Amino acid sequence: MQAIDPDTLADADLVAYLRRCRDHHAAMITQHMRFTAAAILPVGDFLAHVEDWTGLPPAELLGLMQGASTVSSGGSEEMERMKEAFAKDPSARAALEADGDPAQILADLRSRGGETGAAIAGYLDLVGNRLIDGFDIAEPSAIELPGALIKAIRGAISGEGRANRDIDAQIARVRAQVPAEHQKQFDELLNEARTNYRLRDERGVYSDIWASGLMRRAALAAGRRVAGQLANPFHMLDASLDEMCALVAGSGGPSAEELATRAAYRAAHTAKDVPTSLGPVPPPPPDPSGLPPAAGRLMRAVTLALGHLFGSSTTQNEESVLFGLAASRGVYEGPARRVAGPTEFGRIVKGDVLVTESTTEAFNILLPLLGGIITDNGGLLSHAAIVAREYGIPGVVGTREATGRITDGMRVRVDGDAGEVTVLG
Repeated sequence: MQAIDPDTLADADLVAYLRRCRDHHAAMITQHMRFTAAAILPVGDFLAHVEDWTGLPPAELLGLMQGASTVSSGGSEEMERMKEAFAKDPSARAALEADGDPAQILADLRSRGGETGAAIAGYLDLVGNRLIDGFDIAEPSAIELPGALIKAIRGAISGEGRANRDIDAQIARVRAQVPAEHQKQFDELLNEARTNYRLRDERGVYSDIWASGLMRRAALAAGRRVAGQLANPFHMLDASLDEMCALVAGSGGPSAEELATRAAYRAAHTAKDVPTSLGPVPPPPPDPSGLPPAAGRLMRAVTLALGHLFGSSTTQNEESVLFGLAASRGVYEGPARRVAGPTEFGRIVKGDVLVTESTTEAFNILLPLLGGIITDNGGLLSHAAIVAREYGIPGVVGTREATGRITDGMRVRVDGDAGEVTVLG
């Protein structure tokens, strides 16, 4: 599907391609959700058992997952091939580091002959059409942000932004605190948790984030096709599939004014404008103590994992100290880079501390240079926490107020051991 250039299709074929992309998108959303239980159940089961055996905090136990999700730090076979190719091609490395238009640099590198050109083409084919922030086709894909993509490639090629920790030593320290009669089960639970941990990000990266990007590309091609009928070709993103097809086929569809109104409404609102719940407050879940043992074990694991996925800190923040959740160990001081969305990724430079509401799987390829991560939302199993652990950088998540209290350029201390963020000025 990606190999098809929608701009070259006849109108009828473009209509068919739009529908094909929509159907594929729907299938990939289903595929993403099909792996939800596999992604969270083993990790929750591991936490439930090992917390009982050792009394260790969840943050320390989840530290044992570090290194189990290569995709969370942008890793792939295509990335490794590209790194090897650049290591053997000094002229390509010089071209990558040169000043100039990032889009042109990428185009020139992709068109190079030999292994380097093939390697970077393969990498861009893998990541270029993935959405960067979320699952909404209104958000840009990686290839639409060439400046940020160039920075990410430079960081990956140079090996910056990734600290390897002695995970075997960490596992051994925790295992030593497990009663001897449970150590075999500890090994089994840890192995299963680490094996499935990567699915948290893989299910999005290889499913709906990519499919969303292909749907966006097709919709934008449709917008360009009927540009004379719209105030802005990007307003096609605010049409339904049937409306897109009607406009391309010349059989009707919304007016330019209607689509412009929708686009303006979307641009003026964020997820923070949505109420936290609809309808009456739901009752608490039933007491699992009356369930059969196997069902009770399952329910505890799922409940625990979901709590660490969505839960934020409840500690009252102070004037200069924000209390979050200790997502990734270490302490780092640096300038805060307040990023509201993917269009601002180009402002990130080496050593910055990312301050954002939350992250998705698609952030992973663009954050190799960070010194630390701070988020408003999410728990110890949120994507931001996973990314911080995989990059080996300090991370504090679930502060609730970081984006409102930390302005761009402020110097902050991220204490990933204590789960605290100190505003230094």
